[in-house]
Amino acid sequence: MAAVEVIVDRLVTLWRLPAVRLNFPWLFLLISLVGSGLKELQVLPQTYFSSSRNVLNVYFVKVSWGWTVLLLTPFLLLSNSCFNRNVSFLGRRVMSLAVATALWYACTQTFFYIEDVTGSCFETNTMDSINKEFTFKASCRKAGFFWHGYDISGHSFILTYSSLFIVEETSPMASLKTTSLSALPRTVLNLLYVALNLIVIVWVWMFACTSVYFHDPSHKLLGTLCGLLVWYLTYRVWYLKPLSPGLPPRRHPKEQKQHA
Repeated sequence: MAAVEVIVDRLVTLWRLPAVRLNFPWLFLLISLVGSGLKELQVLPQTYFSSSRNVLNVYFVKVSWGWTVLLLTPFLLLSNSCFNRNVSFLGRRVMSLAVATALWYACTQTFFYIEDVTGSCFETNTMDSINKEFTFKASCRKAGFFWHGYDISGHSFILTYSSLFIVEETSPMASLKTTSLSALPRTVLNLLYVALNLIVIVWVWMFACTSVYFHDPSHKLLGTLCGLLVWYLTYRVWYLKPLSPGLPPRRHPKEQKQHA
């Protein structure tokens, strides 16, 4: 596992760079703008990733929140217990997962609602004949017709928000890399950390593919801005307040104050 330790150290060093941490959120906005421009100009050829049936989209992006929670839950419990094993402290940290899941669900359902109330059912994809029998996207598409509404990009939203969420919640590794853990917990923690970073790489790549191959520019931009806004309002505003899950611990465990 020496190779894993080296990878972990390099990843921790990378994320500790102020330029990386401060500019990472802006990367999504930049990719969305540039990618949308490239799509409108149609200068990029069709590739494997221009199909929604590519393996990363089918098995990862479509269940992206599941992957995020599956990997982040054990990491969060294990890493935070190194700072404080108090039940109330760990409960507050786990609450960040519940809050994030609730926000993800609320935002995606809102996107679906907006698409329903702004759309119409068309009998062909050329949108020249409206079928007034169906007033919801689900029933329209189930009948074999085409729904056209304002489709805020759920992919742009979830890939932005999930990436930023993971980066925030894995930040304790900067304090834990020199701590003395027993072999098994340390190995599990390292593997989870590497896996979470790989997931972030996949999310950024698929976000770029979404930007250059799918959706209208405003749909992608609004989805990206929603992801950035939800992250900012939680980790830069609400989590600084006493009545909140709080920010992830970032000090050495010996310096961490014990919670009652």
